[in-house]
Amino acid sequence: MKKLVKVVAAIIENDQNEILCALRSPEMAIPNMWEFPGGKVETGEDIYTALQREIEEELDCKVETNYEVFNDYTHEYETFTINLIAIKSKVVSGTPTASEHSKLIWLKRENLDSLKWAPADLPAVDQLIHEKIVFS
Repeated sequence: MKKLVKVVAAIIENDQNEILCALRSPEMAIPNMWEFPGGKVETGEDIYTALQREIEEELDCKVETNYEVFNDYTHEYETFTINLIAIKSKVVSGTPTASEHSKLIWLKRENLDSLKWAPADLPAVDQLIHEKIVFS
């Protein structure tokens, strides 16, 4: 049986209704594909704490979440299975900076499908593209 990896991903939106997209580096598993930034949930950690920790480590900024799961999807890769839990977030301090990723870009929802996404991220991408934007 393949190893199951539980991963959280941040769907970070800015004030211009753009979503932060991260390009996986050539050294990473599933290289040169786009993803929502995040990482593995450690033992004993809840998904929201894990997400905040991972974003601080990967992007050198702090985020807050709305404490609800936006998309929960399990995808089987060749060597492992990933349970990807996407959570909407916003930056509360700092500016996202790529340290592990090759590149970070901000894109409008309708342009998200112009990128080559990691397969596990596709359901969240699709859900974002078809989501109705609610202005507060």
